[in-house]
Amino acid sequence: MSSLLLIKAALLGTVEGLTEFLPVSSTGHLILAGSLLHFNDEKGKVFEIVIQFAAILAVCWEYRRKISQVITELPSQKSAQRFVANLLLAFLPAAVLGLLFAKKIKASLFAPLPVALAFIIGAFFILWIESRQNKTIIHRVDDMDWRTALKIGFCQSLALIPGTSRSGATIMGALFFGLSRQAATEFSFFLAIPTLFAATLYEVVKYHHLFHREDITLFAVGSLFSFIFAFVTVRALLRFVSGHRFTSFAIYRILFGVLILITAYQGWVDWSNG
Repeated sequence: MSSLLLIKAALLGTVEGLTEFLPVSSTGHLILAGSLLHFNDEKGKVFEIVIQFAAILAVCWEYRRKISQVITELPSQKSAQRFVANLLLAFLPAAVLGLLFAKKIKASLFAPLPVALAFIIGAFFILWIESRQNKTIIHRVDDMDWRTALKIGFCQSLALIPGTSRSGATIMGALFFGLSRQAATEFSFFLAIPTLFAATLYEVVKYHHLFHREDITLFAVGSLFSFIFAFVTVRALLRFVSGHRFTSFAIYRILFGVLILITAYQGWVDWSNG
């Protein structure tokens, strides 16, 4: 396997790790990076599945104590049962809508204009949420009720539209419905676990014929970089939200939306490769 291919794997793993849990849409960034690196063929699709799984593992590792505690207490403690029930409720809207409409969305919305609009509209959504006087009524993830969890789940389902950002929709929705910044961000991380695990399993089944033993080294390099940078990003975002708003991400999204339109107009990137 060539050194150039391993460098591409490291770069794409880095992009995935940095963007998966930020409100900037990892899909859009991977399309751009994959096109620029000429790594957006069928092998590239399989590679994205693997490095996304590595990013999920980074969250599991960061919250390993919480996850272990919930698993241990699940048979007997109502707080653990409520936590798991809230995650499942929040997971359901995206899962059901994804199964029903994913193919249609992919066929019609993976185009430059819809992706760019999703970036820009999402940016204004962030700016609007941040301009409101959001009243915090839920300070910890464990204090959330099932109605709030379900509403946040419907917000997450907006991320089926390419360019929206799963974490962005989830965090902003959680802020709108009264979660503190810390709780909103943490719930986005926790909700990513069942959501991305399910998405990864679905893609593995769908593209199982594209997995080959000779690609193990490639997958290992990409996964390592994805795990490391996802882990760093999760910790950095938790520190960031304690004293900052998400306005800077909104500005970045607008700039990235413009970049999509420019690269598409010039023919530099094929944005149908989602």
